Amino acid sequence: MPTQPWSSWEKWLQSPPGRYVLSWEQKCFNQIVSDVFGFHAVQIGLPQINTLSENRMPLHALLLNSNDSHGYAARFNWHLIEGSSTELPFANESLDLVVLPHVLEFAADPHQILREVDRVLRPEGRLIISGFNPASLWGARQYLSRLIGNPYLPRDGQFIGLIRVKDWLQLLNFSLDRGHFGCYKLPLQGHNAMGRMDFLESMGNRWWPIFGAVFLVSAIKRHQGIRLIGQVQSIRVPAIQQLSPAAERSQLKETQETVN
Repeated sequence: MPTQPWSSWEKWLQSPPGRYVLSWEQKCFNQIVSDVFGFHAVQIGLPQINTLSENRMPLHALLLNSNDSHGYAARFNWHLIEGSSTELPFANESLDLVVLPHVLEFAADPHQILREVDRVLRPEGRLIISGFNPASLWGARQYLSRLIGNPYLPRDGQFIGLIRVKDWLQLLNFSLDRGHFGCYKLPLQGHNAMGRMDFLESMGNRWWPIFGAVFLVSAIKRHQGIRLIGQVQSIRVPAIQQLSPAAERSQLKETQETVN
């Protein structure tokens, strides 16, 4: 019987590399979503992690297909919604935040998922994506292991580079907000071996930041078909300067004389 697309992925997430990736991503998601405001936030897939834990919107929902476990939604006190990521069960422009943790790389049609996200997001809504970076040591090992067997990462994934993801988002009129690379440890399997490589995190962030095994990118949906014209483009709001006490008294006196 052929392996189901998510079965090997779920098993991998329980391994030392999988727990390492989930831990790093949890910290990044916590940082990014904490300053995203609105009313409705949805995470699609990957119930092993709560990407919305630090977000303060009143409604958090988890979208899973009918084959996924319901226990995760109860554990995180989410609203559980069953549906397909290629046909999102939400009205047009009804969501303020959508998170896609490792969704695109396990999808048969990642473009359709992004089109659906674009449809349901409000203008100025936020989209956050995580994925494996093919241009990393993990990506190189995955590529070589496909030739000789025993892949390091889940065999089912078609890992997408950050540059391609950016191109897709820009075509949909998303403006990139921020991005992060992480997970610089060597692609090993054992817990003890990975635990001895903590020093590589700070070294990777400093010396080879774009070669992290995992990336996160945040993008904002912009209004389509709207652009500023004429002199409006050059208008800038001046910064407010702090007045000295003497200047404040002088300005108050001038105001009173004008009123009288």
